[in-house]
Amino acid sequence: MKSDFMLALTQLSAEKNLPAEVVITAIESALVSAYRKESFALNQNIAVKINPNSGKVEVWAEKTVVEKVTDTRREITLNEARRIKPDLKIDDTVMVEDTPQNAGRIAAQTAKQVILQRLNEAEYSAIYEEFTSREGDVVTVVVQRMEPGQIIVDLGRTEGVLPAAEQVRTERYRAGQRLKVVILQVVRTGKGPKVMVSRSHPDLLRRLFEIEVPEVHGGTVEIKAIAREAGFRSKIAVAARQEGVDPVGCCVGLRGIRIQNIVKELNGEKIDVIQWHPDSAVFIANALSPAHIISVETNKATEIATVIVPDKQLSLAIGKEGQNARLAAKLTGWKIDIKSSSAAEAEKPVPAKPAAEAVPEAVEAPAVETVPAEVAEIPVAVEAAPAAPAEEIPAVSFVLKPPVPVREEKTQLRFAEDILAPLPPKPSTKAVKGKKKKGYREGEEAKPKKKRREVVEVPEEEEEF
Repeated sequence: MKSDFMLALTQLSAEKNLPAEVVITAIESALVSAYRKESFALNQNIAVKINPNSGKVEVWAEKTVVEKVTDTRREITLNEARRIKPDLKIDDTVMVEDTPQNAGRIAAQTAKQVILQRLNEAEYSAIYEEFTSREGDVVTVVVQRMEPGQIIVDLGRTEGVLPAAEQVRTERYRAGQRLKVVILQVVRTGKGPKVMVSRSHPDLLRRLFEIEVPEVHGGTVEIKAIAREAGFRSKIAVAARQEGVDPVGCCVGLRGIRIQNIVKELNGEKIDVIQWHPDSAVFIANALSPAHIISVETNKATEIATVIVPDKQLSLAIGKEGQNARLAAKLTGWKIDIKSSSAAEAEKPVPAKPAAEAVPEAVEAPAVETVPAEVAEIPVAVEAAPAAPAEEIPAVSFVLKPPVPVREEKTQLRFAEDILAPLPPKPSTKAVKGKKKKGYREGEEAKPKKKRREVVEVPEEEEEF
């Protein structure tokens, strides 16, 4: 039957999640410090052993063999020493059991503090070893509290730190929220190991693909490269190690079910799965999808790739704020220069013609006087010169004479008022102020009635009038 001391040790090891041997070793080292202060010399070599079955504590102290004892804590007589080991001589050292009967209050308090310290050190060491071996793995954590510049998450046995640099800008965190994070680094500190986790690291995307896609986990499909802008968009290049396997189809899944689970875990981050190719030009063209690429020219010396795209797809190839081109450059490792087809044609030099095919300069022809359109429309009267003798053939001359204009006879209409004598001026008809009388003033003539304008045909003889 185990003693109460061993039952307490078993319970303590279960609470601390430590092996019983580690707990016993920590208690033994703590008791050494406590007994040295209480019953032994400061620099004396002592050891404590605990029986794991019975729980009995034994304290062993190192003593020197002498003829006459002056300090019982450090010395022992030759006769007593030979009872332990018969071949001992004077000035030899021997480990002697010297367990104190009762420990004092100060010694007990010291033992308690040292035991707790040793247990914490053992626990920290175990946590450090555990999480060091899990660096790069994805774990599910619970957000505990928010602190300036960081978030504290619960990792089970310890707490993790999610720094602001490893957070996603588009995400909002709250206490009690469950997240999947990747373990970046484990650092030893005075308060225990510090576990750094991340939500924006590309390894998180890699591990999520290994979880969701069995072909990636089994090694049939290999992830060649990852370029990620956390919260916005990511590109991942995959290649198949086995013939007949579609790496892009394996990662996307039936009706996109596999990629949808990853996108949902990353809160809607867009993911482009691209097929890797050993040819750099083909790989760059694939990396700039969904844009259509006309041609790719690579320069290995400068590691610059010039990409020609149609004019309508230039903005699609560059992406919003250059995001598509920037991710493609990260994915391929090349500097990418994107140009439209019209700009590329404009930059091409015009080839010079050879000298044999050069066209001679044109000789200026004498200026020819042009005939005005009005003159060109006038009919030309041709007069033949008088007949010349047969021996001489004179030059024929043409004389341009303007034709006599033919006057068209038209009947013009004129009014009778224009022919007759002008009428006398009209008298003033202004009424006198303050009097309203009908008719006209004295001495005024009546207004002549307006005559109706009649149209009179004027003969041609009177047209000059």
